[in-house]
Amino acid sequence: MNFRVYILAIASFVAGTVELIIGGVLDLVSNDLHVSISAAGQLITVYSLVFALAAPTLLAVTSKFERKKLYICTLFVFLIGNILAAVSPTYTWLMAARILTAASGSLVVVLSLTMAAAVTTPAYRGRAIGIIFMGISGSLVLGVPIGMVLGANFGWQAPFILISVLTVISIIGVSFFLSKIPPKPAVPLGQQLATLKNKKILSAQMISFFMLTGHMTLYAYFTPYLKNVMGLNGVLVSLFYFIFGVAAVMGGGVGGWASDKFGTARSILSIVACFGVALVLLPLTAQSIYIFTIVMILWSMLSWAISPAQQNYLIQAAPETSDIQMGLNTTAIHLGIALGSAIGGIVVESYSVHYNAWVGSAFVLLAFFCAVFSLTRPSAAEPAADQELQAN
Repeated sequence: MNFRVYILAIASFVAGTVELIIGGVLDLVSNDLHVSISAAGQLITVYSLVFALAAPTLLAVTSKFERKKLYICTLFVFLIGNILAAVSPTYTWLMAARILTAASGSLVVVLSLTMAAAVTTPAYRGRAIGIIFMGISGSLVLGVPIGMVLGANFGWQAPFILISVLTVISIIGVSFFLSKIPPKPAVPLGQQLATLKNKKILSAQMISFFMLTGHMTLYAYFTPYLKNVMGLNGVLVSLFYFIFGVAAVMGGGVGGWASDKFGTARSILSIVACFGVALVLLPLTAQSIYIFTIVMILWSMLSWAISPAQQNYLIQAAPETSDIQMGLNTTAIHLGIALGSAIGGIVVESYSVHYNAWVGSAFVLLAFFCAVFSLTRPSAAEPAADQELQAN
């Protein structure tokens, strides 16, 4: 594997980490900037929303620029955004910094995907893209615990200082080790969205959207949940986030194995259904930290187990537009993160964080209906999924 792919993966990890890193320090931001927990949570919502909308738009707008130069410039803007976040004196300043880092971070991620494909031979292209996705998924899983550990010891600004340092290292690595990459014609946004006219494909993308919405309804506010519902202190909260992160990484591997072993149809339906059950059970286990830990591990594993099966299904269902579907799926995921964190904030503000898991499970149910609908739609490109579902 071309070592330059790992440089791009590290940069993707850094860019992705910023999205959820503030989730572990929501209470610190709330207290220091004198805003509510739900308002602090909207720093995740706005980031995810801008990320989702900016990624395809900026890629199309910058399609004529040489890739390496564009990548370095984008990382520099990303660096400025994180420095502004670290020194933000008010909530408004911090929100503006989040918007800047979301827009630049989204372009870093999509450029990493396209450049990874450009610097590798066709035989290794799939694995190269997979490594980039590992960096992205790893950042989403580890962002909160990293932010929590640093925030608890050095203040909520510390995570942004770390990201700034890592961004500088990424800029140096890209400058020295990546060669110039000429631009390729980008697929117009309208042409990308046109692929969603296929009901099978649209409902498949909605699986990711509703799954992440349900997940983030609780996960974006997991720190106040652990403190207020479970009564845990700072050290134990950090430990639980670490357990959650390890389980999530393991879940990705389990999901890939299940997809290969049992097929995409059965895997998707089983994972979504079990994920919904885990969210329903979670608040019922508050009286026993041991049972809660078991259910939390299952919830964490299932939250990322869906990804391999989902990616395989999108490729099978639309092989001729698989690259477009991967990009649109990234957008669907971040739109789900935005909606979930927004709805979670409403639940916390209007009722109690105790109910976030149950509200989230309702969206997972919608994801299950979308999965059933998509898997049972006829498709000339991918009849096997139908046959597999019927056989199972």
